[in-house]
Amino acid sequence: MRFHRTAALLTAALLLGACTGGTASSPSPSAAAFATTPAPTAASSAPGASAGAPDLSKCPTAQPAPMAASDAKLVTIQTAKGTIVIKVEGSLSPIAAGNFVALAQCGYFTGVVFHRLVPSFVIQGGDGTYGREPNLDMANIGTGGPAYTITDEPVTGTYTRGTVAMAKTQAPNSANAQFFICLADLSQKLPPSYQIFGHVTSGMDVVDAIAAMPNSGGQANLAVNPVAMDSVTVSNP
Repeated sequence: MRFHRTAALLTAALLLGACTGGTASSPSPSAAAFATTPAPTAASSAPGASAGAPDLSKCPTAQPAPMAASDAKLVTIQTAKGTIVIKVEGSLSPIAAGNFVALAQCGYFTGVVFHRLVPSFVIQGGDGTYGREPNLDMANIGTGGPAYTITDEPVTGTYTRGTVAMAKTQAPNSANAQFFICLADLSQKLPPSYQIFGHVTSGMDVVDAIAAMPNSGGQANLAVNPVAMDSVTVSNP
């Protein structure tokens, strides 16, 4: 993806979710404005494909059942920086909510890092193929995930600070496991293309601490010392 300097091209760039090419890459915002969307995921690998990955035999191999609109779950993520609690609500995005909770329950996210850190924008994680400790593949991190994808849904709500949503490529129905947490109000900076399924109810200070860690800059904004999700549990509100 090229950096565009005119207003018209910058507006067009806002609609782009991925650079073209063999694997999905990680666009980054321009100096003037956030001109790109959260980094995409390439759904090309099965859960646990990395060497030394935990047994994920109980994890979904196809789109899980949607969460009922009346249902909600708390997903608690323990990290070395502290605890993040996400309230996942079926009323926001039934398919994305059901998928995220199913992956959390089966242990898919355990050991997976937040690989992308964009200050004042988002942190992103969920690549269980290339982003799982202790076998991080920094050359491919951010392009992996389960072998299935989920169906797009209308986006409800706006991308405010603490919003949690699915990352995807430009292609329709391309989200699977990668997700991002908004660090600021991005409602005017992101197109309504990313399924919102929850909000951080506790631990935004932890999210901010992770976001403040060193990153590679450039288009990728890869974490230099990625923080892992040491444990991920699901409970009722």
